[in-house]
Amino acid sequence: MIGKLCLAALLSLGCGLVAAEPAAPDAPALNRQLLSRFGDSAVKVDTFFKVNAGGEMPEMHVQYLCPNCGSYHTRGVDELIKQRRPMSQPGYAVAPDEIIATDLYLVPEWLDRIAPSDEGLSLAVTTPEGARELRCRRLVLATGSRPRTLPLPGAELAGVLSLRSLGDARLIRDLIATAREVVVLGGGFIGLEIAATLTAAGGRVTVIEAASRLLGRAVAPAVAAHVRQRLEASGVRILTGTTVSKLEGDVGGHVAAAVTSGGERLPAQMVVIGVGVVPATELAEAAGLETANGVRVDAQMRSSVPEVLAVGDAVNYRHWFTGQDVRLESVQNATDQARLAARTILGHEDAYAAVPWFWSDIGDMKLQMVGLALGGDRHVVAGDAADNRFSVYHYAADRLIAIESVNRPADHMLGRKMLGAGFSPAPGVVTAGADALKAAFAEFQQGNPAAAAG
Repeated sequence: MIGKLCLAALLSLGCGLVAAEPAAPDAPALNRQLLSRFGDSAVKVDTFFKVNAGGEMPEMHVQYLCPNCGSYHTRGVDELIKQRRPMSQPGYAVAPDEIIATDLYLVPEWLDRIAPSDEGLSLAVTTPEGARELRCRRLVLATGSRPRTLPLPGAELAGVLSLRSLGDARLIRDLIATAREVVVLGGGFIGLEIAATLTAAGGRVTVIEAASRLLGRAVAPAVAAHVRQRLEASGVRILTGTTVSKLEGDVGGHVAAAVTSGGERLPAQMVVIGVGVVPATELAEAAGLETANGVRVDAQMRSSVPEVLAVGDAVNYRHWFTGQDVRLESVQNATDQARLAARTILGHEDAYAAVPWFWSDIGDMKLQMVGLALGGDRHVVAGDAADNRFSVYHYAADRLIAIESVNRPADHMLGRKMLGAGFSPAPGVVTAGADALKAAFAEFQQGNPAAAAG
């Protein structure tokens, strides 16, 4: 495996990193300085290698600047893989398996150009030290996404924020000490998580959602209605079917109010915009890759230029489970695609077949979703919303396609196994309770050894 890229070692889940496999397997170099970018802060990364006694299996170590304590730390890749934990922030992750590195480049968004070359690809890079050219055989784009902006008068005022980076989170935390009135634009996961958190911290929060209900693209109406009821009971004011026409500021240039399309003036010392994200495809477009709501990739994560792979929030692909083109924004999707991209580079032809799952913590509700409800035509409910513990099982004809759970983690975990095995319980089995569902799944596994092994 000498000379193969270790995608598993350092791969961004959407913080704008690009990984490249070197054009030729040189001997491991010591203290190769790499630059990466996380959010709005530059992070220095040094890698160095220790060749084992046999000489054929290098061990890679990564030194990184921790943004939390301000100190440099060193971790071995083997240790990180074993612990399966981020190196510094949630944007970095380590995937397991057999991938080994002897050389690695991390090229941030100052990559200017991607072009074919005799050895594969030529990368034109402009660093603080000047312009240079890198050559590689494979390139992986993990450019992620960025918060969608709103062309609102007053959007440039101080105190108008979005949540994408650790710095954004810290700024929101600091501002809540003085911003007692907050307006959140957007009734999706991010907006509602922020609204619940700031309300618990003593803020008076108003959520404004343009659609007729909350979480319109994410969960069933029953779950969305339950979330709204719990949030309103906690003190959050929610306005659906409403937009903001402008933001007003004070004499110091700080936001002071949001004015709705209906003319209501909402005092606010902080406005958080959470209206979704857009895929960061500029680099792919400049390279001539096919894009459509993301970088188009095949089942092995290869783009329209096979030497260039892409993973994560910026990727659009034909999903094996639904048969539809999707672009998913989740940690699970990014990490599973990263593992598959690494295997593709190593010569495997596995097709992407991970079951999608998501989660969100909103106030006293842990929402967990597995599968994709696209195309669903009926659903059944297990549990009781009055107890703040229930699950919605979505079906397309007789096929179970998704489960949305509120404070029922056991339903979620069993659902991941069932969908992964291709098991669709009859609705009556679901409503009969957890024991009946587990028994039915166990019987299915006994009759389908391959599904049980998977």
